[in-house]
Amino acid sequence: MAKVRNWTPDRLPSLAGKRYLITGGNSGIGLEAAKIMAAAGADIVIACRNPDKAEEAASEIAAAGAGAVDTVALDLSSQASVRAAADEIRSRWDALDGLVNNAGIMQTPDTRTEDGFELQLGTNHLGHFLLAGLLFDLVEKAAGRITVVSSIAHKFGEMHFDDLMLEQRYDATKAYGQSKLANMLFAQELARKLAAAGSSVMANACHPGYSATNLQSTGPEGFLVGLYGVLNKVWAQSAYKGAIPTVLAVAGEEAENGGYYGPVKLMDSIGPVGTARIAGRGRDEQSAAELWQRSEALTDMSWTL
Repeated sequence: MAKVRNWTPDRLPSLAGKRYLITGGNSGIGLEAAKIMAAAGADIVIACRNPDKAEEAASEIAAAGAGAVDTVALDLSSQASVRAAADEIRSRWDALDGLVNNAGIMQTPDTRTEDGFELQLGTNHLGHFLLAGLLFDLVEKAAGRITVVSSIAHKFGEMHFDDLMLEQRYDATKAYGQSKLANMLFAQELARKLAAAGSSVMANACHPGYSATNLQSTGPEGFLVGLYGVLNKVWAQSAYKGAIPTVLAVAGEEAENGGYYGPVKLMDSIGPVGTARIAGRGRDEQSAAELWQRSEALTDMSWTL
């Protein structure tokens, strides 16, 4: 796999006539990625929970480019909402050049989704796993890409297959690390399955490094709120810079199936964007296969590749 170095959005080809769906595209990394791709001519669909915020973001994205901008209601923590969103997307468009699994939450209090899942795993991984599976044929029709936004947190994450929903002992940071490792394992397993099937679809992953977004203020509690407030001022890079790896992964000509892209300086937290290092646990094929099997069972959806 060719190594990418110092990638910037000015290396994008024209994206005119291409359509990209971005979950959580109403703020932060998703919004900035949408604006970058819109400036290159892409049509953008943002999917998020809040219709008002979606419309505000759509106006901002539309101002950045000449392509169409649309919105879809989506709550990734609800399988019913994911299925309804997929049905709406299928009724409105017949192909997607890219699906960006971007939306996420971080270090939230112990909460269960309406389907009984631990909230972070249910939102960050299972909701995206289901959505991508339901929309796979639309991506395939365009020979497009499925990009999963993981995190440097995957490096300390651990899959707790004996207690996947962390019911025995919940820890917000442990839950977040597991969900981000699940993102990585999903992207890598999907890439392997696509290659084995000879599919025209590409799957890859990316991470935003440490970027200042709403993620640090909408989930964590207590000491972490103050800590992130300080770190966002003295260390974090902008959401725009954090979005560049997403754009490379889903639309850059240099991206490859199974690739992983992000900032590469200061423990991958900031800096120029290129090929990033996947931790050994993120390359564990046995864990990836088990996660895939468990995810299909939990979402009651079997992928057809």
